Amino acid sequence: MSDVLELVEARLRTSLGEPDARAAVTFLGTDRIEVLRFVDGDVVRYATLGMSAQPMTDPAGASPDHRPSTSGFAAPLSIVIADPLRGPRAELVLSVRAGRADTDKVLRALAVLAASPQVEGVVVAPGGSLDVGGPLWPGAPFTSVLVAEPGGLIEDLELDAPSDPVRFLPLLPMTPNEAAWKRVHGAEALQERWLRHGTDLRDPLRTGVPLT
Repeated sequence: MSDVLELVEARLRTSLGEPDARAAVTFLGTDRIEVLRFVDGDVVRYATLGMSAQPMTDPAGASPDHRPSTSGFAAPLSIVIADPLRGPRAELVLSVRAGRADTDKVLRALAVLAASPQVEGVVVAPGGSLDVGGPLWPGAPFTSVLVAEPGGLIEDLELDAPSDPVRFLPLLPMTPNEAAWKRVHGAEALQERWLRHGTDLRDPLRTGVPLT
């Protein structure tokens, strides 16, 4: 749905200004994912473009395709039928302080995360965690991100019914210890701890928040 992506890019430009760079990554069996970079003073923002082309579908909640079996009864197949219009849509946004680390290398990691709904059937939603299996960028103390609530930076993009709106989900980098603590205590508890300690979540070199 190139028309959806055109609207998404227009919303990004309206909210964040003109991108000063963009890169594209294509994974086998998936649509192309782009990552746009925006500079706002001492903050660099990376936004994906392509994840929202299709609605996210939870395979466990999808209905199987039923066709007649040789016995005359409907037999469920392993193939699930995804609704091409209904379902949550999203793009990912990461904000970091400029010039403190080689954060431009995060582009591929973001593309991998944005492709996860197509590749793994993941529904990305606020409060969830996404793990990239390694540092977000060279030397980064973070290997995963917390998906935060949208709306503060970029407003949801409404689409024609029956399509769900596109939500622009902020990503908050987590250290391995923070990610493990979050799995036990929950996203809200981790965010409260960050707030209590005045954690600068945009600092690409920050240390983990005290967890005891």
